[in-house]
Amino acid sequence: MDAAVLFLHGGRADDRTASRSWHLAALRMKPFVRATAAALDGAPVLLAEVRYRVRGWNGDDADALLDARSALAELGRLAGDVPVVLVGHSMGGRAALLAAAAPNVTGVLALAPWCPPSDPVSHLDGKRVTVLHGDRDRVTDPQASVEFTHRARTAGASVETRLVPGGDHAMLRGRLDWHRAAASIVIDLLGEAAPSVTRKPDPTGD
Repeated sequence: MDAAVLFLHGGRADDRTASRSWHLAALRMKPFVRATAAALDGAPVLLAEVRYRVRGWNGDDADALLDARSALAELGRLAGDVPVVLVGHSMGGRAALLAAAAPNVTGVLALAPWCPPSDPVSHLDGKRVTVLHGDRDRVTDPQASVEFTHRARTAGASVETRLVPGGDHAMLRGRLDWHRAAASIVIDLLGEAAPSVTRKPDPTGD
């Protein structure tokens, strides 16, 4: 494998019940995985999905971040020391942005991320970060995403922020556009870090 992509679905601020693959937050990411696979069209890239132990972030325990770091370690065992792109939605977006401190993470796509103003950004120096956030999101704050990316850019990250007109938190309104855009961005992030991954046409969606 020449590169890897790790998908991190959303969750809740506080919830210690077990996370299951059939929960809506996990199912919501499946079309993004499929769209990315179609865009890669057989390129040597490992696609993986996080397995959270519990559904919530849970304050200072930061359970989702711990699971993201464990998943990155497992990716290293499976694929070797290859560049990794993280794709996270909501709570998973927060976990992705923080887990990007790992040296092999070269890029992050954060979808409607949860971006508390206290979260650090210095570790994003030299990383590529793209944020897609619906301007009608009522669960996570699109303006908080904009402010986070301003801080990240100041810290040395290469940042792009796209506010999606009419987009909601669940990414259901205009879902095919979300899937296509995400897949295209992942290919772009991968192509920067792993030149053997060439750009493919946008997938038709799910």
